[in-house]
Amino acid sequence: MIVQKAYDNWSKTYDSDINLTRDLDEVVLKETFDDMHFKRVLEVGCGTGKNTGFLSSIADSVSAIDFSDGMIMKAKEKNTSDNVLFSIADITKPWTFENESFNLIVCDLILEHIEDLLFVFNEASRTLVNGGVLFINELHPFRQYQGKKAHFERNGKTIEINAFIHNVSDFFSCGTKSGLLLKDLKECWHKKDQNKLPRLISLKFEKTIH
Repeated sequence: MIVQKAYDNWSKTYDSDINLTRDLDEVVLKETFDDMHFKRVLEVGCGTGKNTGFLSSIADSVSAIDFSDGMIMKAKEKNTSDNVLFSIADITKPWTFENESFNLIVCDLILEHIEDLLFVFNEASRTLVNGGVLFINELHPFRQYQGKKAHFERNGKTIEINAFIHNVSDFFSCGTKSGLLLKDLKECWHKKDQNKLPRLISLKFEKTIH
């Protein structure tokens, strides 16, 4: 299903659906940045704002973007902090943010829908300050190899959303080419994932000073 249309549809039940991947993503993000603070944060693919509230608590300001009107509407309903600005954006097109605008860019559960990873990495690098961090949480490639992808139920049918498989080496290569240094990589399991493949891959890149 076309990605934008699918997420507009999914926004109606996204927060209430059983979704271990969504839940684990929230936990991993908080565990990674709970004791840190940033001046300016860009949340790429904010969805219904499940992580926006937390990010607003560790940042002076948050720019939260998504290309789904339905998702943005839900996010605005539950996040009313003065330091959050929501906007519609397509990250496959040139980003409207100025160079060196952000100290942290968070990109969670969205890159499986992006074919050209390098473009996103280049734009992230351009808009990060020197020493800034790009944090990525994505469905683990091992699960993608099994045919897993973002999906939801509607009227008794499973709606699968178009996705692209990105290998671990793809993330590393794009980081290197865009001037970002991989500082940390983790494989993450939900507590219900015992004896299963990792559910998420978590990567932290830093913009190298040059």
